[in-house]
Amino acid sequence: MRSTPRIRRIAGFTAAAAVAVALAGCAPADGGTAAPEDIPAEGVDDGTKLTLWTRAPMELQANQLVDAYNASHENQVELTVVPNDDYVAKVGAAAGSGGLPDLFAADIVYVPNWVQAGLFADITSQIDGLDYKDEINQGHLSAGTFEGKEHVLPFVLDLSMMMWNKDLFEQAGLDPEKAPATYDEFVADAKAVQDLGLDGVYGTASGFNCGGCLVFTWFPSIWASGEEVMSEDGTESLLDGEAATQIYDGWKELYDYGAVLPSTVDETGATWVAAFQEGKVGVMPFPATLAAGLEFDAGLAGLPGVEGEVSTFVGGDGIGISKDSKLAPQAWNFLSWMMSEDAQVEVMAKNGNAVSRGDLGDNEYAAADPFMGTVNEVAAQGDTPVALNFQQAFNAVGSPWVTMIRNRILQGTDSLEADNAEITAILGG
Repeated sequence: MRSTPRIRRIAGFTAAAAVAVALAGCAPADGGTAAPEDIPAEGVDDGTKLTLWTRAPMELQANQLVDAYNASHENQVELTVVPNDDYVAKVGAAAGSGGLPDLFAADIVYVPNWVQAGLFADITSQIDGLDYKDEINQGHLSAGTFEGKEHVLPFVLDLSMMMWNKDLFEQAGLDPEKAPATYDEFVADAKAVQDLGLDGVYGTASGFNCGGCLVFTWFPSIWASGEEVMSEDGTESLLDGEAATQIYDGWKELYDYGAVLPSTVDETGATWVAAFQEGKVGVMPFPATLAAGLEFDAGLAGLPGVEGEVSTFVGGDGIGISKDSKLAPQAWNFLSWMMSEDAQVEVMAKNGNAVSRGDLGDNEYAAADPFMGTVNEVAAQGDTPVALNFQQAFNAVGSPWVTMIRNRILQGTDSLEADNAEITAILGG
């Protein structure tokens, strides 16, 4: 019997923008201090004590990496795990007082804010010196790049996938081994489970009051349909396109049909996957990091577009050396090891996590795990949206993105163009 996983919250940091604004005035023009260019390729391992901060949702993977590093190196990393809702405030206070740790991680959608505010050191020379740089997850690298300079590497990848309960599929007369290949098939499959009429069982679920849940699980289907969600510079919303509209309408159809878990309406993110974990939901977009903890037989695939391609939101956390660290050579030793085959395969993959390098996706542990092989394959087809005002536009409580979805699905309001314009106003503000 596998242990029940902690319910992960994917929600916005309401203080992220305020922290970025408060610190922007003292940020260096290049987006961060530069680490010494003469750091050895593998850094320095001389018995130094390093400090590292991470937010609570990444605690398991952070401990796995830190424990393995400490057991194999003279340097020792002291890990501090901070509650998710307290993380931004703690980082902001430390940054303002010059008290950031040597290394710290950040939700990847907020990395651009902190890079531009100068919180991370410039490690362009070190990253460019990696002979496998082109294999590193490009979404995370892009999020940490400002004015051509690189500051962040992937710490932990979290991807959104389509998951379904095989037992409920079989009961509904569906092929339990077949993923919904298109968005219409997803809608049809959810309806089929709903038609079982089982007490407390629903076709699907989401978080209609959780902007982070919605971007994590709905953006990929727009990408898979060949559309973008934002302009390349992250200042214009493109969420009123044809494919996006079809996806919204699919969810409205499910909502009107009664196939959406009722608590979805007010779900803010704290328990948005709980019903699926309990075997009470037929099919839904779901975080890959929680797949291995399910106690029933489930299927996993990429999130489908309207015509059959798949994609995923490559989320999770990036990590870099802080502007306040005086131990950049030693901190780089941890980062370079973290990206090595030893760490990516023998720590991350061995423990059921996605790897951050495309050339290591086909490893022995992924081959033996029906979930991880698929996750690593789909990761190469995913994306990570980057926008300085991402939090305010999408993840914040009452964001225009959440308003758009609630208007379209719950209210049936024909305000898509105006709602999209409100998102653009925030992105470009």
